[in-house]
Amino acid sequence: MTSLSRRLLLALGAAALIFSPAVAATELKDVERALSATTSLTADFRQTAADGRVASGRMQLKRPGRIRFDYGNDARHLVVADGQLLSFVDYKVSQVSQWPIRSTPLGVLLDPKADLSRIARVLPAGESPVPGQIAVEAQDPKRPDFGRILFFLKPDGQAPGGLSLTGWRVTDAQNNLTVVELRNMQFNPPVADSAFRFRDPRPARSRIPGKTN
Repeated sequence: MTSLSRRLLLALGAAALIFSPAVAATELKDVERALSATTSLTADFRQTAADGRVASGRMQLKRPGRIRFDYGNDARHLVVADGQLLSFVDYKVSQVSQWPIRSTPLGVLLDPKADLSRIARVLPAGESPVPGQIAVEAQDPKRPDFGRILFFLKPDGQAPGGLSLTGWRVTDAQNNLTVVELRNMQFNPPVADSAFRFRDPRPARSRIPGKTN
């Protein structure tokens, strides 16, 4: 074997090592395994709303069913799920809008026992909107009014299960798109349950759990 042939062989071998995790991760069972192995997650996020407005801040996630988005210096708004309800809190107008977490697209990411084979599919590599990342599309065919989520993972040797969640795109029933990108992830850090509580700005008499104001 010539020196050139040897170098080409080594290069091909290295390429195989680089790409084999992504190939292996194209099966839903690998995605499920990686999501289940990530019991908690903190990250910086950047959110782009349907109207083009951009917000950023810090996210905390803890399965099952809990997530919190703190919007940087904007203390007027908060999004938090306590395991049962997803709440959008607007302190400026003293309103709280709530939905059962399982009836939102985020429920797929927050349920460690979610059966992705029933509601999700891995997109072919050429169809992923984010080159080099694995795209998984999920929507409950029985409840299209819940909207749909397209979430992204990338091979990561530091992440539980070998895959790290990098963000998602949620489309609601009115076809409005919200994009969330994650950076500076920390996997399975300790996160206190108290992080998923919030100060309710509504008068006590109007606090009806599960009601959207």
